[in-house]
Amino acid sequence: MHRSVRTAWSNGGRVHAILWTMHRPGRPIRLRGVIACTLAFAVAACSRPPPNGDARVSGLMLDSQLSEISGLAVSNRHDDTLWMHDDGGNPPRLFAVDRDGGRVATFRIEGVPKTDWEDIAAFRSKGRDWLMLADTGDNGGLRRTLQLHVVEEPATLENARLKPAWSIVFRWPDGPRDCEAVAVDERRGEVLLISKRRQPPELFRLPLTPQVDPPAVAERIARLRMPPALAPQSGTDERAPLSAQVTAASISPNGQRLAVLTYRYLLIYAKQPDEDWARAVARPPRILTLPWLPQAEAMGWDRDGRHVFATGEFVPAPLYRIDVDADADERR
Repeated sequence: MHRSVRTAWSNGGRVHAILWTMHRPGRPIRLRGVIACTLAFAVAACSRPPPNGDARVSGLMLDSQLSEISGLAVSNRHDDTLWMHDDGGNPPRLFAVDRDGGRVATFRIEGVPKTDWEDIAAFRSKGRDWLMLADTGDNGGLRRTLQLHVVEEPATLENARLKPAWSIVFRWPDGPRDCEAVAVDERRGEVLLISKRRQPPELFRLPLTPQVDPPAVAERIARLRMPPALAPQSGTDERAPLSAQVTAASISPNGQRLAVLTYRYLLIYAKQPDEDWARAVARPPRILTLPWLPQAEAMGWDRDGRHVFATGEFVPAPLYRIDVDADADERR
């Protein structure tokens, strides 16, 4: 289904309830489920004003194996392929998914634990294509160390087993925090990490090099400038609104824009070639209201550097391709 849609969040939990009723884990989705899903999207579209930006439904996530998706990145090696992984509580696995939302292959990741995988980043280094799996979730604030695992993109999209080429074990400088947003700046050779619940969100960096023992220490370099509408009333985690909680991050192919996903908004921070990210995120971002998604937690730039893909954590869910420059074109 490739058509323009302008949808938005549902009020209350009505649409999510419809989706949960029509699809329970372990049950196949039949035609009536697809129809129900379409109706649910229509209900959502009528419940709020449309988002800014041009959001097109690239596909529908219907496969029960793709529930709890928490990370998304566009493949640099395979055309029309997205890489995704699911949340903690599931096996350590990586999915190759087409742009229609269909699962193409499943890869088992061997030799590493899976505590709470929360994001994935695709990058190139030394002429090879890599994927970073971020085991950085910490809802309870209990983890002393966290892990980033790097695997090479497989040459063929067939079910197989993969082993990480290297890992980065790290800790925060001043105690635990939850983190669901990780991006790789391949030009600067560093990993960016953004805290989820602390407001304003904190930006950290790590070297893009193997580190296991002793753990590396993430360096805090900035706090994100958030739009006034997202500013919490206080700095406590408990009072930070859901709309300001960061759930994914991705750096554009040209290395000049950082896309940051929250449960309700897409924030675009731009930097000049001679700037670092600390200066870029200190300026107000461009803000786009997301189309309706059931718990938006997965997002990544397309290869063209103009669009991002985004989807939600529960199936069924739309897979959107969002033109982040659409409104800018209209103003010119």
